[in-house]
Amino acid sequence: MDFDDTPEEAAFRAEARTWLASQAGPRTGDLHRKVMGGDESYVGPSRAWQRTLYDAEWAGIMWPKAYGGRGGTVVQGSIFAQEQQRFEVAAGLFMVAITMVGPTIIAHGTDEQKDRFLDPILRGDAVWCQLFSEPGAGSDLANLGTRAVLDGDEWVVNGQKVWTSHAHLADWGILLARTDLDAPKHRGITFFLVDMSSPGIDVRPLRQITGAAHFNEVFFTDVRIPAANVLGPVNGGWGVTMTTLTSERGAIGGGEGVTGWNEIRDLFLSSDRTEDLVVRQDVIQAYIRSELLRFLGYRMQTAQSKGIAPGPESSVIKLLMSAHASHIGDLVEAVNGASGMLEGEWALQFLNQWNVRIGGGTDQVQRNVIGERVLGLPGEPRVDKGVPFRDLARVGAPANLPTESVKAPS
Repeated sequence: MDFDDTPEEAAFRAEARTWLASQAGPRTGDLHRKVMGGDESYVGPSRAWQRTLYDAEWAGIMWPKAYGGRGGTVVQGSIFAQEQQRFEVAAGLFMVAITMVGPTIIAHGTDEQKDRFLDPILRGDAVWCQLFSEPGAGSDLANLGTRAVLDGDEWVVNGQKVWTSHAHLADWGILLARTDLDAPKHRGITFFLVDMSSPGIDVRPLRQITGAAHFNEVFFTDVRIPAANVLGPVNGGWGVTMTTLTSERGAIGGGEGVTGWNEIRDLFLSSDRTEDLVVRQDVIQAYIRSELLRFLGYRMQTAQSKGIAPGPESSVIKLLMSAHASHIGDLVEAVNGASGMLEGEWALQFLNQWNVRIGGGTDQVQRNVIGERVLGLPGEPRVDKGVPFRDLARVGAPANLPTESVKAPS
């Protein structure tokens, strides 16, 4: 494992830090608190910051230069993300667009799709959302039942998505829908680019325990999507999806995990719990987990610098992040005592821990990945393997749609 930057990486880090310091002040956490609390006033600054990155040629660091990026490495992308965390900038709203949508369009899109979508993403003109999960297809994404039926040169979509971050703010979305009921569930799925202003799309925010509404359920009723907006092959959307999810992994090692150790230390030292031996031990455990996350990030960054794609270690980091978020949420309430119910920021830290533990793959899913791919344990029984989707118990084509499927070209 390499703990130090190479000379080239150190030079890049210095360049990034100097530029960021010329554009923004040190991180205060105010913007982060607005996001957690559901204050959407951060949307305007987010668009403005993305345009600032674009104008200075810092947007899309890992994107090829031919598509407006810097043509940088994965490690450079991680370094810039680490440095950006030091400054009070409105980052995050374009994560789906930059780290997931853009690389997928670059890999699978037509020339027309690349010309149409890539530059607006980098400029900050278009916010994107990910329309993957459904009420019956979360951890088992391939179990999705949203249907798309071809009608001339348009696809008619009916179904429901849920837990869609920023759907209420999004201009465009990446959508998975089933186009062949006779294929096994990992096949017969098509990947669409959908205009979120299309008639028939109903976005309903989901109010979280924090009071914010970052997530949404999205309903599709006879939504028409031009055939030109299919990304990749018809019925071959699962392969396109793997590109999206692999691109997402590249962002996992880009930050420093669950942040806020300095704030937690300061909270503890300014409290009346410094002599409480149990709380002291919990604070020490918080520091240890913070350091473990930092060094796991170094491990992933070292692998990336050698051209090794992220593997199951991303699940290890995700699982530890979840445990750390849970521990920190409980710790800050223990330090604050009864007043913790009145302290908005720390109460949000406590309540938001379940978001981290569920989003991006639950703890149980991460343990399955580690068990099967690292420890070599037997895989989960798969009674649906090779079974046509229409024969699975949870399936039934929507009543208002024809039941015929679109076959992939032979």
